[in-house]
Amino acid sequence: MSLSKKAVAEFIGTFWLVFGGCGSAVIAAAFPNVGIGLLGVALAFGLTVLTMAYAIGHISGCHLNPAVTVGLVVGKRFPASDMLAYIVAQVAGGITAGAVLLIIASGKAGFDLSGGFAANGYAEHSPGGYSLAACLLAELVLTFMFLMIILGATDKRAPQGFAPIAIGLGLTLIHLIGIPVTNLSVNPARSTGPAVFVGGWAVQQLWLFWVAPIIGAAIAGFIYPLMAGEPEAAKATAAR
Repeated sequence: MSLSKKAVAEFIGTFWLVFGGCGSAVIAAAFPNVGIGLLGVALAFGLTVLTMAYAIGHISGCHLNPAVTVGLVVGKRFPASDMLAYIVAQVAGGITAGAVLLIIASGKAGFDLSGGFAANGYAEHSPGGYSLAACLLAELVLTFMFLMIILGATDKRAPQGFAPIAIGLGLTLIHLIGIPVTNLSVNPARSTGPAVFVGGWAVQQLWLFWVAPIIGAAIAGFIYPLMAGEPEAAKATAAR
């Protein structure tokens, strides 16, 4: 599969993640009488990854997230030479999703970007008023655990065919934990999409939602191989 085709798949997949996840928060979370709430938004993010993993996993690996791509590079699961193309496609997909979501949301009278547009934030822009330090630690730890789930579920020694389910449920779980803290990112592309249109504080605070997830993912990419070791097949191949 060519790199250009993989990049297109990553663009579409990340578009779906941001549009589906952030769209559920912006449009459906507090809809009168039938709002889906925090649980619904968390599930929506998990479902975007679950559905795309089956749709494009065989094309690009379904990273949908610059932090995931970095973590897989550190864990020697993905070539560093393809990393930049993936990250550019992911960010472009996130921003495009933000643009489409803005057009749709603006179709309702009274819509105002000052409501946050599902942007991630810390301190006064944290949904629960959590401090910068708390938000940074939460994003780092939750991204670390997300990558550990990804690396473990996609290990050749793990039960085959179930990785998308584990990863989708893992993303749902960490959203249940992290939405009150930062609106939860663990994904720089997801954070960049809404922030570009909110501007101001959202862009100023965007650095945390690049730095913390990438560090957390890189740590997982380093630790998982140390913990799990190499599959026996890989050892046998290396010995030849």
